[in-house]
Amino acid sequence: MYQLTARDIRRRNRFYVLQAVYAAEGHTSRQEIARATGLSFATVGNMIAELLDVGVLAELGYDAPGVGRPRAQLAINPERGMLVGVDIAETSIHFDLFDLAMTVLRSVEIPVDPEATRPDDVAELIIRGIRELTADDADKVLGVGLSVPGLVEPEGGVSVFSPYWHWHDVSLKSLLAPRLPHPLYLDNPLKASTAAHLWFGAGRDVDDLIVVTLRAGVGIGVVIDGTLYRGVTNSAGEWGHTNLVLDGRECRCGRRGCVEAYVSARGIVQTLRELAPTSPLLAADDAATITAIAAADDPIAREVIEKTGTYLGVAVANLVNLFNPRTMVFGDLVANVLGERLLQVTRRVAAHHAMTDPYAAVTLQLCTLPHNPSSLGAATFALEGFLADRETFGSIAARRAIRTSTT
Repeated sequence: MYQLTARDIRRRNRFYVLQAVYAAEGHTSRQEIARATGLSFATVGNMIAELLDVGVLAELGYDAPGVGRPRAQLAINPERGMLVGVDIAETSIHFDLFDLAMTVLRSVEIPVDPEATRPDDVAELIIRGIRELTADDADKVLGVGLSVPGLVEPEGGVSVFSPYWHWHDVSLKSLLAPRLPHPLYLDNPLKASTAAHLWFGAGRDVDDLIVVTLRAGVGIGVVIDGTLYRGVTNSAGEWGHTNLVLDGRECRCGRRGCVEAYVSARGIVQTLRELAPTSPLLAADDAATITAIAAADDPIAREVIEKTGTYLGVAVANLVNLFNPRTMVFGDLVANVLGERLLQVTRRVAAHHAMTDPYAAVTLQLCTLPHNPSSLGAATFALEGFLADRETFGSIAARRAIRTSTT
């Protein structure tokens, strides 16, 4: 079993303290952080001292006088640096530039030519987008996080398998690193969206969470006891490729009857085609068709949503029975567009198929994050990378130890 080192524990505590500051959504105190994290006041004080030393936190002064000693108020220093979040999807790449308070400063979106999806082609688009996004601020960027579709090996920055473009074992990081001056952090949209919720969404309030991503690809991020679960090969969450219908529709993975074949954008369009092959709701692309279904108030559109919610409800019931989560969050294109109409059906069907007590304990809700969850989560990976940087924080810890020993 892996044993945490002193450095691991220090890094984890640094994360907890900063997460508590973000959750305060304004300013907070050392005492409030200690209560929120369960860490000792001495540990909180040490972590805050480090974060102040590197400029991540700023002291705003003291709270209003009252009973007891005034408390120093702490907040994120948005000017300490910038983070880039990149969401690589099938038809486009979305780029967001965040300050350290995770406010979006600029965004760029570049379409992906379906005839130019070789690794070199996509890498060129990523480099172009990052350069355009950062422009005159490149020296302020602390790191770049990339949400890469499919199976990803984060340590090496390898796209193990991409269902969109049939990539196998592509070292995307090695294509990008020589041409970008920033630290790079890669993972997939399932992990990125879940990281965004852990830091800034529903994961702040619960320890057992499932984040459901519904777009061209379908999958989940799983949080157990407040920690993102990755599995042995970082492939945990490929729920979209679990079987829903025996000998059902062919899925892009080559198998039949997968969840993704029924509740992804493409799967929903297929349901519409089966019900009404010449429907006027069918548009040039899947996203436009989903939007048309959401806007329509006719029997076909209602039946598409009913069927999709039924498939989703059965698949969700399986997740409830397996993981017994407190909260399930549904996000991305399909959930954002079909919204509560889809979730109402899903709740009804899941309640019928799930075990009674686990279903009674779970809340099914839509994503409320203000930004693209995948790009926000990707930027969060860059933030975590910066907070774990041995050179930055190791030198600070050493300096503080020297100061302490000489006083």
